[in-house]
Amino acid sequence: MKLTSKGRYAVMALVDLARFDNINPVSLRDISLRQGISLDYLEQIFSKLKKNHIVKSIRGNQGGYVLSKNPTDIKLTNIFHAVDEKVKTVQCKKDSKKGCNGKATKCITHNLWDELENHINSFFEKKSLEDLIQNRKENRL
Repeated sequence: MKLTSKGRYAVMALVDLARFDNINPVSLRDISLRQGISLDYLEQIFSKLKKNHIVKSIRGNQGGYVLSKNPTDIKLTNIFHAVDEKVKTVQCKKDSKKGCNGKATKCITHNLWDELENHINSFFEKKSLEDLIQNRKENRL
């Protein structure tokens, strides 16, 4: 199982944004500098996040981005879905009659990996941006 940098960076950037957006809109440049993520890459990610109503853009001199919802209401699965990230532990499609290994049957450990994928996705459905912000605050104490 592998999350791409797009999914990881989207979560990192949104946690950063959530920490500051109650004061003013946050520029992608600031997020880029704080998180070490390419500005061009952030622009691509935030375009998708905006299209999926995770963030809103504010124009103007003091413009930037703000969250569209409360951090408690933004689950990690919402973020992954917005940036086209899929958490998969098997190569085959769940409902496919074909197997993961290109043969007629599913691999011998298919059900194990399928169950793991369900656990991982359930974990991400339960975690919100607020959970990550709170966790960061607790780690600093």
